[in-house]
Amino acid sequence: MNTASIKTLPGRYCNSLTEYSRFVTREVTIGDVPMGGINPIRIQSMTTTDTMDTIGTVEQSIRMIEAGCDYVRITAPSIKEAKNLAEIKKQLRARGYTAPLVADIHFTPNAAEVAARIVEKVRVNPGNYADKKKFDQIDYTDAEYQGELERIYQKFAPLVKICKEYGTAMRIGTNHGSLSDRIMSRYGDTPRGMVESAMEFMRMCETLNYYSLVVSMKSSNPQVMVQAYRLLVETMVAEGMNYPLHLGVTEAGDGEDGRIKSAVGIGTLLEDGLGDTVRVSLTEEPEAEAPVAIALVNRYVERAKAERQKAKGNAGEKPLSPFTFRLSPQTHNPYEYKRRHTYEANAFIGGHMVPRVVVDLSNKNLKDPAVLNAAGYLYAPLLDKYNMAEQSVDFVYLGDSLPSFNFPGNLKQLYNYATWLKLADKTMCHPVFTLNEFVNAADRSSALKLVKLKHTDLDSDDFGALPFDPSLIFVLETDELHGMAEQRAFFFKLEEMGLDVPVIIKRNYAFSTVDSILQTQDLQLHAATDLGALLVDGFGDGIWIEAPEVETKVITSTAFGILQATRSRISKTEYISCPSCGRTLFDLMETTQMIRSRTSHLKGLKIGIMGCIVNGPGEMADADYGYVGSGPGKVTLYRGKEAVKKNISSTNALDELIGIIVEDGNWIENSDL
Repeated sequence: MNTASIKTLPGRYCNSLTEYSRFVTREVTIGDVPMGGINPIRIQSMTTTDTMDTIGTVEQSIRMIEAGCDYVRITAPSIKEAKNLAEIKKQLRARGYTAPLVADIHFTPNAAEVAARIVEKVRVNPGNYADKKKFDQIDYTDAEYQGELERIYQKFAPLVKICKEYGTAMRIGTNHGSLSDRIMSRYGDTPRGMVESAMEFMRMCETLNYYSLVVSMKSSNPQVMVQAYRLLVETMVAEGMNYPLHLGVTEAGDGEDGRIKSAVGIGTLLEDGLGDTVRVSLTEEPEAEAPVAIALVNRYVERAKAERQKAKGNAGEKPLSPFTFRLSPQTHNPYEYKRRHTYEANAFIGGHMVPRVVVDLSNKNLKDPAVLNAAGYLYAPLLDKYNMAEQSVDFVYLGDSLPSFNFPGNLKQLYNYATWLKLADKTMCHPVFTLNEFVNAADRSSALKLVKLKHTDLDSDDFGALPFDPSLIFVLETDELHGMAEQRAFFFKLEEMGLDVPVIIKRNYAFSTVDSILQTQDLQLHAATDLGALLVDGFGDGIWIEAPEVETKVITSTAFGILQATRSRISKTEYISCPSCGRTLFDLMETTQMIRSRTSHLKGLKIGIMGCIVNGPGEMADADYGYVGSGPGKVTLYRGKEAVKKNISSTNALDELIGIIVEDGNWIENSDL
């Protein structure tokens, strides 16, 4: 077993960065629903019932399957739960449900060995399976480190042999927050540490000639999650491996936040053709997760069809070969976040400023000041004044429409160039040009000048004649089906050209459904994928979402949600809440809402809400505070990863948590109360 550090490889983590091309992995048999290869991207979720509640678990599993789950995962924290999986499976099969079952194992190798004889797949977490997590920093010599690996091998090998004998698949599921002390001591709290945690176990499996593996790299931080999966693929390829990928953002939360955060992480990888199964982890009923995962995945079913059709229309072209597009490490490192360097235009956008938000009000009623409420500027008629909400946009696009009321003094208005020229008062008003308009404009006097263009414009004569100045801002548009890749190529090209112009990323969305709820969800998922995929790589100084069928307040909330999920701009409290399972020691949905109701005004704080110690201090990763179930009716409170109040009554645990926040000087009174 090789423990030598693997050098950073040259950026080959997907087939292509310019065309949609699914990364083909090894096919793994899981019951009668195989994964990987050319099989569809599979959907899965996890039960939240007590595994000893056979009827409850069976009924919930059925709801999950009927909602679209290909696989059902069930926790087995001890031998008794592992044994009861046989009865659950028996009853499901008797009722005609054949979906493969997955046993979720953390600390108990003996439970895994029981479960592997019953279910079609077991999940083990290398951070705590035959390893330990006590937040100890240990300096290992190479010999000592190798000795630890040998010890783990002795404990892990029996499970592998059972899986081989029974034809059971295995997921090696690394979680960012539960890396073992051994991994943390050598690699740190990094994507590389996550990858090595899994690779060690994968190498052990291969020495035993066992290859029925699926791998995951989960984190509650989409940026870390994306980097880890990319690094995993590159590392696997370097070692001759191509195991299927299970995609998920762990502890994503609920509602809009959970959907956006999941889409940023999962969607970014799906865009590059990575992923063989998806689990969206929401603090909601598990059957609510499958439709969200399906909505994410279906986009790539259509994408693949379009790419095949495109290939048929270009019969003379050679088929796409693996790794047709490589990144230059000098221009971009896909495994580390680094925001693209730009100049700061008019001390407002670009440079070190947070990304800006644009919303379109050009088709709204511009006779009523209340139209700005949806943009975060709350109009009070009696006082004839505006109050800014926590999520207030930076620009409103008015096109050729003229408002009949005064705008708040800090809100910038955008007009089409021809209309802007005619404005008597241009204070806080800025023009939006086409590329040709800007090149030939008679008046470029505005403090900010926004120019719309696409990737193809970079090779045009007009772009060659572009008069640059430090007030110029690009508005990047796309009509391509694989628009994220085209827009990413634009940023690569700007880097090659040495241009540091700030860029607002603009995307337009229309929906086939007339259901407003589905339109909202599709907007959240699609925009979070398209814009989030660029933001997690440090591209973009602003975002502009157009969706005429969706309410402006939803567009505003979605835009800020994407910036929050990518850690680009913090506008609210962040909740890192697990999706619940049979280990959970309290009602997570109810508790999350209770905590949210009293802390949602604490902008910038990250609060972890975990149902049990497995999803406890480690899984909260970078949370500022933690609320973790430690026993029936008992909660342990954390400051970072330090337990500061242990096993206190859940009755007053929230008050105690608020007391800690107050003590640290991080509490502010809620002005809305």
